[in-house]
Amino acid sequence: MATRRMTVSQAIVEFLSHQYTVDGDYRERTIAGMFGIFGHGNVAGLSQALLQASIEDPTMMPFHHARNEQGMANEAIAYARMTRRRSVFACAASVGPGAANMLTSAAVATTNRLPVLLLPSDTFANRAPDPVLQQLELPHDATVTVNDAFRPLSRFFDRVTRPEQLFSALLGAMRVLTDPVETGAVTIALPEDVQAEVIEVPVEFLADREWHIRRPRPDAGVIEAAANVIKNAKRPMIIAGGGVIYSDAHDLLQRLVETTGIPVGMSQAGVGSLNWDHPQNLGAVGATGTSAANIAAAEADVIIGIGTRYSDFTTSSRTAFQNEDVRFVNINIGSFDAFKHGSAIPVVADARESLAELVPAMTGYSVPDEFRASYSANKAAWDSAVNDSFVDQRRDLPGQPEIIGAVQAASDPRDVLICAAGSLPGDLHKLWRVRDQLGYHVEYAFSTMGYEIAAGLGVARADKSRDAIVMVGDGSYLMLHTELVTAVAEKLKFITVLIQNHGYASIGHLSEDVGSQRYGTKYRFRDGEANNHENDDRLPIDLAANARAYGVHVIEIAPGPDSLAQLGEAVKAAKAHVGGPVLIHINSDPLIYAPDGLGWWDVPVAPVSTIGSTKVAYSAYKQALTKQKKLLGRGASDRSA
Repeated sequence: MATRRMTVSQAIVEFLSHQYTVDGDYRERTIAGMFGIFGHGNVAGLSQALLQASIEDPTMMPFHHARNEQGMANEAIAYARMTRRRSVFACAASVGPGAANMLTSAAVATTNRLPVLLLPSDTFANRAPDPVLQQLELPHDATVTVNDAFRPLSRFFDRVTRPEQLFSALLGAMRVLTDPVETGAVTIALPEDVQAEVIEVPVEFLADREWHIRRPRPDAGVIEAAANVIKNAKRPMIIAGGGVIYSDAHDLLQRLVETTGIPVGMSQAGVGSLNWDHPQNLGAVGATGTSAANIAAAEADVIIGIGTRYSDFTTSSRTAFQNEDVRFVNINIGSFDAFKHGSAIPVVADARESLAELVPAMTGYSVPDEFRASYSANKAAWDSAVNDSFVDQRRDLPGQPEIIGAVQAASDPRDVLICAAGSLPGDLHKLWRVRDQLGYHVEYAFSTMGYEIAAGLGVARADKSRDAIVMVGDGSYLMLHTELVTAVAEKLKFITVLIQNHGYASIGHLSEDVGSQRYGTKYRFRDGEANNHENDDRLPIDLAANARAYGVHVIEIAPGPDSLAQLGEAVKAAKAHVGGPVLIHINSDPLIYAPDGLGWWDVPVAPVSTIGSTKVAYSAYKQALTKQKKLLGRGASDRSA
């Protein structure tokens, strides 16, 4: 067998450059490139290998600098989502703190079922210089390193302590990266000495290799059983999740709902499954849902989950489905999600393949006219409420719904809206009127503060034909904004709408709901006498100046009655800008909320307190708990029509 003499790192780089994802007519490189920050842990390994590759063949493994390891991994995750999980980036970090910085992103990827390849450096495998700089020394276990923290956060983990282990490690990593069931964070820990060791690599190992994305069809008879239950339903409802997006099942979903009249509610990941104005699209469902979708969910006798993992936000902490006889038909490529809520009709299969069989199986069925008229009226009422929330009240400090409306009006249908944490995801879930399958990008499985800026960069990198619009509050911005520098360096264009409200608006609102009076949620100078930050003495934070200092083109909107009109013009100007990122800074009133969508979220309230507001909140909490169900489906009886 012909071999080539290479370092382990050189073999990694060349191997990754020859991997291809195949999905029907789609064939593209699986690993689009590598992000990295170098230190002593990888400067002689992956850094040298990437330099050599760039000299020998600049297209082999495109490399991009980053400013923070969590940021670069978040960017990689956003890129993977925009490519429907077909193409990913690798992320190289140095030993110790560099590696540890990626832990949060590993959790983001795994909870969202999105692929990312993490290559954290590790301490010496040979232990000759022990203990080394940035080594985690545990007296009870000499084998443990910082990178062991990736084990519970990764869908695949390996540590290459000998060069010969590289082959199985890389093949195992590729299998998980391209498997829609298993995918998530894939971590290969690379000791800094092993990275530079020499190995004879079979030429065959470095040849082009294709990884076909699995699209399993439903088992025989399952679709028929599901169709029989749905056909006997009087008030069925579909909950569309991310699986619809990732399997590219939008057209089939639209055909199903148009022929049957079944309405659709959407999880955060499922927004985009239908355009907002489709007659069967009732919008967001659950804790941050619309009144139209939540009324339908409460009354539904059959819930058809398609590609959803049923988070507590989607189920309103198990209060959304109030019909005592509700049945669940769960279509999901992963059995873990398909079997949730006691359903005895799990369809363990790809969403697109399942809908291709379900559509003809539903021939002749249509929801009752009364039900169609009811949910249509509720949709119209909600749309009217949203319209009202968008009306410019000409306040000096506009509310967040008004800001969302102004950005919406100035955006184009193919623009991608990006968010992750704070009060914005809930408001956007209710209010943003998506007009494209990939037009809504809200990370809400881990809801990571600081995801937004890096994600905007990832979206922009994945599809330069669209404008990426990041909406972020000051709280999330301050968590992690340094990838703006990366965008400046690469002249990558995306738009950030930074909403300044001088605190944590979401937690402040939640704090009020549980009787904690917004404690610890404001950006204020410390009150030495009271020993807290509960005053009106605001910090003189100038985030516009911060972004401008990075080289970002900044548009500032001063408080005043014309601020929303100026915001609309600013978005249009930002869209016309060429040459790098744009940030629009606007101040808001955090006490103006979106319309109530009848959702609920279970956040415990202290049952014993000396504070009156807490006592009131606990009374309301006890009442809400009476609607919570321990088990949602009817179990084995679900199979009977």
